[in-house]
Amino acid sequence: MQHFSVTGMSCAACSARVEKAVSAVPGVTECAVSLLTNSMSVDGAVDASAVISAVEAAGYGASVQGAATPAQSRANAEDALADKATPALKKRLIASLVFLLALMYVSMGPLPEPIAHSHAAMGLTELLLTVIVMVINQRFFISGFKGLIHRAPNMDTLVALGSGAAFIYSVYALYQLCLGGGIESAAMILTLITVGKLLEARSKGKTTDALKALMSIAPKTARLVRNGEEVEVPVEQVQLGDVFAVRPGDSIPVDGVIIEGSSAVDESALTGESIPVDKTEGDRVSAATINQAGYIRCRATRIGEDTTLSQIIRMVSDAAATKAPIAKLADKVSG
Repeated sequence: MQHFSVTGMSCAACSARVEKAVSAVPGVTECAVSLLTNSMSVDGAVDASAVISAVEAAGYGASVQGAATPAQSRANAEDALADKATPALKKRLIASLVFLLALMYVSMGPLPEPIAHSHAAMGLTELLLTVIVMVINQRFFISGFKGLIHRAPNMDTLVALGSGAAFIYSVYALYQLCLGGGIESAAMILTLITVGKLLEARSKGKTTDALKALMSIAPKTARLVRNGEEVEVPVEQVQLGDVFAVRPGDSIPVDGVIIEGSSAVDESALTGESIPVDKTEGDRVSAATINQAGYIRCRATRIGEDTTLSQIIRMVSDAAATKAPIAKLADKVSG
């Protein structure tokens, strides 16, 4: 299984198009694209360069997710889940609304005497304000026409064509010395679609809260037993077979088996069961669970990406990249 980072996706249609393009590459047996984390998993006997070429031919960018240390993997995962789109869209929306309100006032409100009776002046003012809104929302045009060039139109293509057509027709009307009426529709389209994009980005950001919450409960340090003494080290330094101690109230750093002591362990973070589970010598314990009572020593059996917590995080992320059969049928119909 190869993992890639994908750039340029803005909606579900984009992820579906990337998935379709990569699935058509000879040797690919399975492809799953996650819009949530902007990542892609590819299974099959295929070269990474062929996959990247297919993604680029579809109008998007891709790169191989290289091998990384556990600390780097965690940092990369947290960075992928960070909600970067909402703040940027919020700024775009505020700026668009400011100029749109000014544009609507020029179109409908009482104007100063020199402008009120000059159709050309009104038209030029509306033209200037509309161009400003279009520049603020230029990403619609960049993404839309890029998809059109690659014969992969998406929602941005529809927005760019609709607002562009309204703008061009209104400019034509302005040159015919008409009222310039209708030119504000281009700015209105872009602003309203930006509202939808903002709501979509906020929804996507909330969806990642579950993954970020799971990552946040993972302990950052472990108490290794070396030469009879406890040494606190970053959890990334724990190796298979290392003996670590867990005091009452501490989180268990990695998966292991108890070799000394007994306690009650709160596993609600992983299982949802609120009642602590009694553990004694020979019992298995999982990372991110909390030692409630006794002092125990354990031997590490699974570390890094192999722990139960990491596998749960991976399953949740993969679930966001997969689609139900009815969702795939809806994509085909919309296509």
